[in-house]
Amino acid sequence: MHLTKRQKEIFDFVCEYLDRSGYAPSLEEIGERFGLSSVATVHKHVQNLVDKGLLRKAWNRSRSIEVVREEPAASSQTIPLLGRVAAGQPIQAVATPDAIAVPQDMVGRRECFALRVSGDSMIDDHIMDGDVVVLESRKVPRTGETVVALIRGEECTLKRFYQDGGKIRLVPANERLQPMEFPAEDVQVQGVVVGLMRRF
Repeated sequence: MHLTKRQKEIFDFVCEYLDRSGYAPSLEEIGERFGLSSVATVHKHVQNLVDKGLLRKAWNRSRSIEVVREEPAASSQTIPLLGRVAAGQPIQAVATPDAIAVPQDMVGRRECFALRVSGDSMIDDHIMDGDVVVLESRKVPRTGETVVALIRGEECTLKRFYQDGGKIRLVPANERLQPMEFPAEDVQVQGVVVGLMRRF
């Protein structure tokens, strides 16, 4: 970001003054420091720094200049985005490899991948059409976990997982829809949901 020499000097002075005093210099003090007799000139320099996103100012208070401190960026990790999964009736599994950055604390050290949701069968679990679910690559889920299941090697669906002996029930989170039941040998769990990402 380009700053004029004077803007850089004023910005550095404001930072030093805040660090030293715990409050901001007044416009008069800034003017005195740099030999500027016109408060309007000082105001213009400060406003330029506000416009460039380096300072904030509440104009209804004196000594209200604040330095805009950059928030440390949350660490992220890039994982594969492997197409879409049905939150509804099973759809054919089609991999369209891409990638997506997710928060590091969502995945930890687990091997993970992501899928974009299609359908509304999981809306009562706040999983909406268009959301991206983050999944741990795990084949053995615990009862009640939300999984992506591959059915008969060709259709994928996103549901809660329940097993009763040789039968597997895949249960939607939408009261309008019925659970699906399959022989255990027809269902392969591809991953267990560990996170959700949504763009507003």
